[in-house]
Amino acid sequence: MTTALIVDDEPKLINYLVVKLAKLWPELDVVGTAENGLEAVTLAQKLKPDIVFLDIKMPGLNGLAVAEMLPKHSKIVFVTAFDQYAADAFEQSAVDYLLKPVGEERLTKTIQRLKQKEPVAKADLVALVKTLTSPKVSFLQWLRVGLDDITELVPIQDVVYFKADLKYIDVVTQNKTYLLRQSLSDLESQLDPDVFWRINRGCIVRVDQIAKAKRDFRGRYDITLHDQDQTLRVSQPFGYLFKKS
Repeated sequence: MTTALIVDDEPKLINYLVVKLAKLWPELDVVGTAENGLEAVTLAQKLKPDIVFLDIKMPGLNGLAVAEMLPKHSKIVFVTAFDQYAADAFEQSAVDYLLKPVGEERLTKTIQRLKQKEPVAKADLVALVKTLTSPKVSFLQWLRVGLDDITELVPIQDVVYFKADLKYIDVVTQNKTYLLRQSLSDLESQLDPDVFWRINRGCIVRVDQIAKAKRDFRGRYDITLHDQDQTLRVSQPFGYLFKKS
Protein backbone atom coordinates (compact mmCIF):
# COMPACT_ATOMS: atom_id res chain seq x y z
CA MET A 1 0.00 0.00 0.00
CA THR A 2 1.22 3.50 -0.86
CA THR A 3 1.73 5.68 2.21
CA ALA A 4 1.62 9.45 2.66
CA LEU A 5 2.48 12.14 5.19
CA ILE A 6 0.68 15.51 5.16
CA VAL A 7 2.54 18.56 6.47
CA ASP A 8 0.95 22.00 6.83
CA ASP A 9 0.67 24.62 9.56
CA GLU A 10 -3.03 24.99 8.76
CA PRO A 11 -4.98 22.19 10.53
CA LYS A 12 -8.03 22.84 8.35
CA LEU A 13 -6.04 22.15 5.20
CA ILE A 14 -4.62 18.96 6.70
CA ASN A 15 -8.13 17.74 7.50
CA TYR A 16 -9.32 18.73 4.02
CA LEU A 17 -6.56 16.76 2.33
CA VAL A 18 -7.15 13.73 4.54
CA VAL A 19 -10.84 13.68 3.60
CA LYS A 20 -10.31 14.35 -0.11
CA LEU A 21 -7.50 11.80 -0.46
CA ALA A 22 -9.66 9.17 1.23
CA LYS A 23 -12.35 9.88 -1.36
CA LEU A 24 -10.17 10.20 -4.46
CA TRP A 25 -7.47 7.64 -3.62
CA PRO A 26 -8.91 5.16 -1.11
CA GLU A 27 -5.92 2.85 -1.52
CA LEU A 28 -3.60 5.57 -0.16
CA ASP A 29 -2.74 5.21 3.53
CA VAL A 30 -2.18 8.57 5.24
CA VAL A 31 0.13 7.38 8.00
CA GLY A 32 0.68 10.72 9.71
CA THR A 33 0.24 14.49 9.76
CA ALA A 34 2.46 17.30 11.05
CA GLU A 35 1.95 21.03 11.62
CA ASN A 36 5.59 22.16 11.57
CA GLY A 37 8.87 21.28 9.94
CA LEU A 38 10.64 19.65 12.89
CA GLU A 39 7.69 17.35 13.56
CA ALA A 40 7.55 16.50 9.85
CA VAL A 41 11.20 15.43 9.74
CA THR A 42 10.75 13.26 12.84
CA LEU A 43 7.69 11.50 11.42
CA ALA A 44 9.20 11.09 7.97
CA GLN A 45 12.32 9.44 9.36
CA LYS A 46 10.15 7.11 11.44
CA LEU A 47 7.37 6.32 8.96
CA LYS A 48 9.33 6.59 5.67
CA PRO A 49 6.29 7.62 3.60
CA ASP A 50 6.14 7.12 -0.15
CA ILE A 51 4.62 10.60 -0.64
CA VAL A 52 4.85 13.81 1.37
CA PHE A 53 2.32 16.60 0.83
CA LEU A 54 4.50 19.47 2.02
CA ASP A 55 3.64 23.09 2.78
CA ILE A 56 6.40 25.57 1.92
CA LYS A 57 5.91 28.44 4.37
CA MET A 58 5.95 27.13 7.94
CA PRO A 59 7.44 28.42 11.21
CA GLY A 60 10.85 27.07 12.15
CA LEU A 61 11.95 24.74 9.36
CA ASN A 62 10.24 25.68 6.11
CA GLY A 63 9.21 23.19 3.47
CA LEU A 64 12.42 23.56 1.48
CA ALA A 65 14.55 22.65 4.49
CA VAL A 66 12.27 19.72 5.29
CA ALA A 67 12.45 18.45 1.70
CA GLU A 68 16.21 18.12 1.93
CA MET A 69 15.89 15.86 4.99
CA LEU A 70 13.18 13.51 3.75
CA PRO A 71 13.90 9.86 2.88
CA LYS A 72 15.39 9.58 -0.59
CA HIS A 73 12.50 7.53 -1.98
CA SER A 74 9.76 9.96 -0.89
CA LYS A 75 7.92 11.83 -3.64
CA ILE A 76 7.16 15.44 -2.80
CA VAL A 77 3.99 17.36 -3.56
CA PHE A 78 4.66 20.96 -2.57
CA VAL A 79 1.65 22.88 -1.31
CA THR A 80 2.04 26.46 -2.48
CA ALA A 81 0.27 29.81 -2.42
CA PHE A 82 1.97 31.06 -5.59
CA ASP A 83 0.13 32.83 -8.39
CA GLN A 84 -0.80 31.12 -11.63
CA TYR A 85 2.43 32.12 -13.37
CA ALA A 86 4.46 30.16 -10.87
CA ALA A 87 1.99 27.29 -11.15
CA ASP A 88 2.56 27.27 -14.92
CA ALA A 89 6.29 26.99 -14.31
CA PHE A 90 5.72 23.93 -12.15
CA GLU A 91 3.44 22.50 -14.84
CA GLN A 92 6.02 22.86 -17.56
CA SER A 93 8.64 21.19 -15.40
CA ALA A 94 6.32 18.26 -14.57
CA VAL A 95 6.73 18.89 -10.85
CA ASP A 96 3.93 17.86 -8.50
CA TYR A 97 2.38 20.71 -6.54
CA LEU A 98 -0.95 21.88 -5.14
CA LEU A 99 -1.99 25.50 -5.36
CA LYS A 100 -3.89 26.88 -2.37
CA PRO A 101 -6.84 26.78 -2.07
CA VAL A 102 -6.71 23.13 -3.12
CA GLY A 103 -9.42 22.11 -5.57
CA GLU A 104 -10.66 18.56 -6.03
CA GLU A 105 -10.01 18.61 -9.78
CA ARG A 106 -6.38 19.68 -9.29
CA LEU A 107 -5.87 17.14 -6.53
CA THR A 108 -7.16 14.42 -8.86
CA LYS A 109 -4.58 15.45 -11.47
CA THR A 110 -1.81 15.30 -8.89
CA ILE A 111 -2.91 11.81 -7.85
CA GLN A 112 -2.74 10.69 -11.48
CA ARG A 113 0.78 12.05 -11.74
CA LEU A 114 1.87 10.27 -8.59
CA LYS A 115 0.45 6.99 -9.87
CA GLN A 116 1.78 7.17 -13.41
CA LYS A 117 4.99 9.24 -13.48
CA GLU A 118 8.46 8.85 -12.14
CA PRO A 119 9.18 11.59 -9.60
CA VAL A 120 11.44 14.48 -10.48
CA ALA A 121 14.82 14.22 -8.77
CA LYS A 122 14.51 15.76 -5.31
CA ALA A 123 17.52 18.05 -5.80
CA ASP A 124 16.00 19.45 -9.00
CA LEU A 125 12.63 19.93 -7.31
CA VAL A 126 14.09 21.82 -4.36
CA ALA A 127 16.25 23.97 -6.66
CA LEU A 128 13.24 24.96 -8.76
CA VAL A 129 11.12 25.89 -5.76
CA LYS A 130 13.99 27.91 -4.26
CA THR A 131 14.16 29.89 -7.50
CA LEU A 132 10.43 30.55 -7.50
CA THR A 133 10.36 31.48 -3.81
CA SER A 134 13.48 33.65 -3.68
CA PRO A 135 12.71 36.79 -1.61
CA LYS A 136 11.65 39.85 -3.57
CA VAL A 137 13.23 42.12 -0.94
CA SER A 138 16.42 41.74 1.06
CA PHE A 139 16.37 41.28 4.80
CA LEU A 140 17.71 43.83 7.24
CA GLN A 141 21.52 44.09 7.17
CA TRP A 142 22.24 47.08 9.45
CA LEU A 143 20.59 48.64 12.50
CA ARG A 144 20.61 52.36 13.28
CA VAL A 145 20.65 52.51 17.07
CA GLY A 146 21.20 55.10 19.78
CA LEU A 147 19.62 57.90 21.79
CA ASP A 148 19.26 61.66 21.30
CA ASP A 149 21.80 62.96 18.78
CA ILE A 150 24.04 59.87 18.79
CA THR A 151 23.47 57.19 16.15
CA GLU A 152 25.49 54.03 15.62
CA LEU A 153 25.36 51.44 12.86
CA VAL A 154 25.35 47.85 14.07
CA PRO A 155 25.73 44.94 11.59
CA ILE A 156 22.82 42.55 11.97
CA GLN A 157 25.24 39.59 12.12
CA ASP A 158 26.68 41.00 15.37
CA VAL A 159 23.36 40.72 17.21
CA VAL A 160 22.96 37.89 19.74
CA TYR A 161 19.34 38.61 20.60
CA PHE A 162 16.67 41.31 20.75
CA LYS A 163 14.57 41.94 23.86
CA ALA A 164 11.57 44.25 24.08
CA ASP A 165 11.79 46.81 26.90
CA LEU A 166 8.77 49.14 27.15
CA LYS A 167 8.99 51.47 24.12
CA TYR A 168 12.46 50.27 23.16
CA ILE A 169 14.26 47.12 22.10
CA ASP A 170 17.50 46.06 23.75
CA VAL A 171 19.85 45.05 20.94
CA VAL A 172 22.32 42.71 22.62
CA THR A 173 25.65 41.98 20.92
CA GLN A 174 28.66 40.11 22.29
CA ASN A 175 30.18 43.24 23.81
CA LYS A 176 27.46 45.84 24.17
CA THR A 177 23.73 46.50 24.48
CA TYR A 178 22.12 49.17 22.30
CA LEU A 179 18.66 50.75 22.33
CA LEU A 180 16.38 50.68 19.30
CA ARG A 181 13.09 52.58 19.26
CA GLN A 182 10.85 50.20 17.32
CA SER A 183 8.25 47.54 18.01
CA LEU A 184 9.49 43.96 18.10
CA SER A 185 6.84 42.87 15.60
CA ASP A 186 7.95 45.46 13.06
CA LEU A 187 11.57 44.44 13.53
CA GLU A 188 10.72 40.75 13.19
CA SER A 189 9.15 41.37 9.77
CA GLN A 190 12.52 42.67 8.52
CA LEU A 191 14.61 39.76 9.82
CA ASP A 192 15.46 36.53 8.02
CA PRO A 193 13.29 33.86 9.74
CA ASP A 194 15.94 31.22 9.06
CA VAL A 195 18.50 33.30 10.99
CA PHE A 196 16.41 34.75 13.83
CA TRP A 197 13.77 32.89 15.86
CA ARG A 198 11.18 34.46 18.12
CA ILE A 199 11.18 32.47 21.37
CA ASN A 200 8.61 34.43 23.36
CA ARG A 201 6.47 37.53 23.14
CA GLY A 202 9.38 39.85 23.90
CA CYS A 203 12.51 38.13 22.59
CA ILE A 204 14.07 37.19 19.24
CA VAL A 205 17.32 35.17 19.19
CA ARG A 206 19.93 34.58 16.51
CA VAL A 207 19.74 30.83 15.87
CA ASP A 208 23.47 30.20 15.60
CA GLN A 209 23.94 31.76 19.06
CA ILE A 210 21.81 29.07 20.73
CA ALA A 211 24.10 26.61 22.53
CA LYS A 212 21.43 24.28 23.95
CA ALA A 213 17.82 24.10 25.06
CA LYS A 214 16.86 22.38 28.31
CA ARG A 215 13.30 21.25 29.03
CA ASP A 216 11.90 21.34 32.56
CA PHE A 217 9.34 18.97 34.11
CA ARG A 218 6.49 21.12 32.78
CA GLY A 219 7.75 20.80 29.21
CA ARG A 220 9.05 24.39 29.00
CA TYR A 221 12.44 25.15 27.48
CA ASP A 222 15.27 27.38 28.71
CA ILE A 223 18.05 28.14 26.25
CA THR A 224 21.66 29.05 26.89
CA LEU A 225 23.74 31.08 24.47
CA HIS A 226 27.30 30.78 23.19
CA ASP A 227 28.40 34.37 23.81
CA GLN A 228 26.20 35.43 26.72
CA ASP A 229 26.17 34.08 30.28
CA GLN A 230 22.40 34.20 30.38
CA THR A 231 19.41 31.88 30.17
CA LEU A 232 16.34 32.78 28.14
CA ARG A 233 12.88 31.25 28.60
CA VAL A 234 11.00 29.87 25.61
CA SER A 235 7.25 30.37 25.88
CA GLN A 236 4.98 27.42 25.14
CA PRO A 237 3.81 28.46 21.64
CA PHE A 238 7.43 28.43 20.45
CA GLY A 239 8.51 25.21 22.20
CA TYR A 240 8.16 23.20 18.97
CA LEU A 241 11.33 24.88 17.68
CA PHE A 242 13.40 22.89 20.14
CA LYS A 243 11.78 19.46 20.09
CA LYS A 244 14.17 16.71 19.08
CA SER A 245 13.97 15.57 15.48
